[in-house]
Amino acid sequence: MADGLLAGGGLGSQTMTPQPERTGWAVEEEPEPLEKGLFQDEDSCSDCSNHDKPGSSLSSFVPEGKTHFPEIFQTSQLLFYERFRAYQDYILADCKASEVREFTAEFLEKVLEPSGWRAVWHTNVFEVLVEVTDVDFAALKAVVRLADPYLCESQVSSFTLECMNELLDLKEHRLPLQELWVVFDDSGAFDQTALAIEHVRFFYQNIWRSWDEEEEDEYDYFVRCVEPRLRLHYDILEDRVPSGLIVDYRNLLSQCEESYRTFLNLRSSLSNCNSDSEQENISMVEGLKLYSEIEQLKQKLKLIENPLLRYVFGYQKNSNIQAKGIRPNGQKVMHVVSSTMMTGLLRSLLRDRLCQEPCKEETEIQFHSDPLSAINACYEGDTVIVCPGHYMVHGTFAIADSIELEGYGLPDDIVIEKRGKGDTFVDCTGVDIKISGIKFIQHDAVEGILIIHRGKTVLENCVLQCETTGVTVRTSAEFLMKNSDLYGAKGAGIEIYPGSKCTLSDNEIHHCKEGILIKDFLDEHYDIPKISMVNNVIHNNEGYGVVLVKPTIFSDLQENVQDETEENRALKIPTSEEAGTAERVDLEELIQCATGKMELYARSTLSEQVEGNCEIVNELVAASTQKGQMKKKRLSELGITQADDNLMSQEMFVSIVGNQFKWNGKGSFGTFLF
Repeated sequence: MADGLLAGGGLGSQTMTPQPERTGWAVEEEPEPLEKGLFQDEDSCSDCSNHDKPGSSLSSFVPEGKTHFPEIFQTSQLLFYERFRAYQDYILADCKASEVREFTAEFLEKVLEPSGWRAVWHTNVFEVLVEVTDVDFAALKAVVRLADPYLCESQVSSFTLECMNELLDLKEHRLPLQELWVVFDDSGAFDQTALAIEHVRFFYQNIWRSWDEEEEDEYDYFVRCVEPRLRLHYDILEDRVPSGLIVDYRNLLSQCEESYRTFLNLRSSLSNCNSDSEQENISMVEGLKLYSEIEQLKQKLKLIENPLLRYVFGYQKNSNIQAKGIRPNGQKVMHVVSSTMMTGLLRSLLRDRLCQEPCKEETEIQFHSDPLSAINACYEGDTVIVCPGHYMVHGTFAIADSIELEGYGLPDDIVIEKRGKGDTFVDCTGVDIKISGIKFIQHDAVEGILIIHRGKTVLENCVLQCETTGVTVRTSAEFLMKNSDLYGAKGAGIEIYPGSKCTLSDNEIHHCKEGILIKDFLDEHYDIPKISMVNNVIHNNEGYGVVLVKPTIFSDLQENVQDETEENRALKIPTSEEAGTAERVDLEELIQCATGKMELYARSTLSEQVEGNCEIVNELVAASTQKGQMKKKRLSELGITQADDNLMSQEMFVSIVGNQFKWNGKGSFGTFLF
């Protein structure tokens, strides 16, 4: 077995704090990493205890303010890979959901001391010191008795020695292992016991769902459920998930648990009823509805839990930023941002920007020391001029009105840097927003540096130094980016959602995970995004220069279209060979039209770059075709004929020409099927 399987707690940072049930328990000292893990022998797991080890390798902590309690093993701050290896290699392996308890019991039998250790029985109401006399491995419970002397801390004073003995008698002196916290012993004899109980506790608090056992067992439980949920848990701890998505996930989880409890109660009542009464029939209908609702909730949970799908589909937050509209007095204000205003700078501003048109009516000017206060003071039609300087901001730029934000000088001289954690840096919801001549530097944002939720945003002559995702163009939003430089995104440089419009001209997009991610959801509620890419240089990205995300439904759609014969003829929809030929001709003409625009550029550039442009064009055209076929099929089912099937009339295709793709890790263009 590999060394270091279950390293001691405390390897994580301060963000990996104890779970809510441990609130009020403080760490006594910073723990050190273990050199050896739970299983020490590479070839055998028979020697599970490793009592020969001199001293404990785990740290300890005591409940805060409860100094008369003994020290407890610190096991709550394990890293992701430590829990991952424990569940994958030693506890669950390739078990099915129905075998989880059996596998866990077998694991505990190998590593848990069956008696001779003390623990704190910790609940939401009290903590009491107990001694373990035996372990029921199959039930995942310990047989305990109260320790001598009697130690108890409670929010209620009624928990006397007699009351606690009565409570234990009611429980037959058997307590769930996950409610026990092993008392610290520096001999090292109980290290593995403490770690094993921690893994059981964490699993049933954060990984296991009450409906898991009824899930299909086609795939092993670890791959299907444990790994994605474990990754999500640590992504949340390390601030890699938008706060809104975390709220959505927890709400979905609560709804699903509540619905599942109701479903179980309903199913139990039906199983105890033998009559064919009307009430039973009503209950069966309610049960079917509940089952359907639970399945939908489970699918939504899986979408968030899966790290790849969570990234691909993203979190479509509905921004609550409210536009102020026109200022009550009808005036438009020019906001000037400068940390210090010198006379020379003021003269230049007056000459170049503030007094360009002498005959123009008087304009109010407001001065600000930071750009965030200027943005917050804007109304519809205002202009913000940012003077040279390095500005540190600790909030989000929420731009809800149609304003202009421009730098006075070169982008490298006008730097706006975000500090502090938050979901986004710049949120745009205004009808017509223009940003120019500024360098944005992002830190600690979860979603991205710029998100266009709706309306039109123009970005010109800017530099975007990203840390997570770069620019996100949501459904129904419009984005125009020109002469700008975007780099450093750990996700995609630009994410383009279905139903959006995106025009990219003369930009550099480089050193990101993916250059551009195009999301093409073949759903009746979404249209293919309209994309124009002209003369961009997309280089040095880890994956592809451009990635198109599309469903595996393509082949099914083709079969459905070919199978439509008699029914479509009755509806007077042409599906004859001539119609099919005409449709293919339209597609070929469209591709020729697209590639024809590239011929001039193709003569003077590398063939690989031209091929990259052609690949993107062909895939988008194919996506347009499939979308058109889906729409046509839905209309035919409603008995509606479509007069014009010409792809060009759908305006799904916009020019993609003159882009250069260099040194991208996986190539210029790729597709991701989901």
